[in-house]
Amino acid sequence: MSIIYRHWKGPLAALLLLLFTLLQVKPALACGGLVAPNGSVRLQRATTLVAWHAGIEYYLTSFTYQGDASRLGWIVPLPTAPLRIQEGGAWTLQRLSLEVQQHLLPRGGEPATTSFLASSVQVVQRVQIAALNITVVKGSGAAVLDWATQHGFLLDEETRAHLLVYGQASPFFMAVQFDAAQVRQRGLTQGDGTPLLITMRLPQLWVPLEVLAIGTDTVNADLFLLTDQPLYTSDWAYHLGLSPVGSQVPGAPGLQIRLQEPLNETLYHDLASDRNMSWVWPGSWLTYLSLVAPAPQVTYDLQVTPQPGLMHGVAFGTPPQQVPQPDGFSLPGWAPALPVGSLPIVLEVVALLLLISGLFLWHYRSHGGWARKVSWPHG
Repeated sequence: MSIIYRHWKGPLAALLLLLFTLLQVKPALACGGLVAPNGSVRLQRATTLVAWHAGIEYYLTSFTYQGDASRLGWIVPLPTAPLRIQEGGAWTLQRLSLEVQQHLLPRGGEPATTSFLASSVQVVQRVQIAALNITVVKGSGAAVLDWATQHGFLLDEETRAHLLVYGQASPFFMAVQFDAAQVRQRGLTQGDGTPLLITMRLPQLWVPLEVLAIGTDTVNADLFLLTDQPLYTSDWAYHLGLSPVGSQVPGAPGLQIRLQEPLNETLYHDLASDRNMSWVWPGSWLTYLSLVAPAPQVTYDLQVTPQPGLMHGVAFGTPPQQVPQPDGFSLPGWAPALPVGSLPIVLEVVALLLLISGLFLWHYRSHGGWARKVSWPHG
């Protein structure tokens, strides 16, 4: 699955991963892995871009499936009520995947591809995008589960348990179903996907990854982040300007940072010129992460602290407003930080200065500099 994040500035905003759920002939099965009870529909790959800038999070996601789209749907735990839901960019996710491939393939990398009454639930928003019927609801986890059952979603025990945990962090959920008539009219087939853009106001960047582990054996996802500053894996790495590329996100087994770079001018114009993507801003940083892990290991979500941009895996269901405390000793916020990748240069400069100082002292001593006497004039 490919998750694309936009580099965000300021506090990192919480972004939501879709908890995918499948529809049977009449009821729908909510399942993070998009696996129907009879295996008729299965998630092939999901691609998501999450961006946070000035307190606003942009969540763009799409997925490809294998099976009958008329029997497909999903439920998404949301951290807050969306400001708006609209059709996402037509080529943004593919363009980001291409950008990553161009950087990683020459290095041998693999290509990136991306018992309550219904009245106890408040319907916050309804919208139809292409063949998707979308409903945002607000209520307790148990009430939303009951509402989903009454509206055709068949939830297995694993999915119910996980949605209840997410419901403790936020009362908002997004239910999505394919409109069977629209599927036939548009001729959608397996492998097709509809990009969906969710805009929310959040204090920091957050992505629920644990939902991808429901109903599957292995989680395979690509994650793209757009932020205002480079991201790091620890406070020490931030102050020393150590690039996180090649390392694993703390507390997130299998989530590896594969690429980080400033958003170049060509990529910026390609993204910003796409449908409903004018919010993409210049000067941001692109971070690409890949997640490959057995499903039982993916029990975490991703958070990025506001200042500095530190990536952490946190227990799934942790409220996005809750900023994790750094582990161990950390430097004070006023301590200076080196630019990314500058530590080797600094060390070389220091080594050069030490060498010059050593040569100067050697030259001074070899010419009897230490033996000279200084006489002071008598008054």
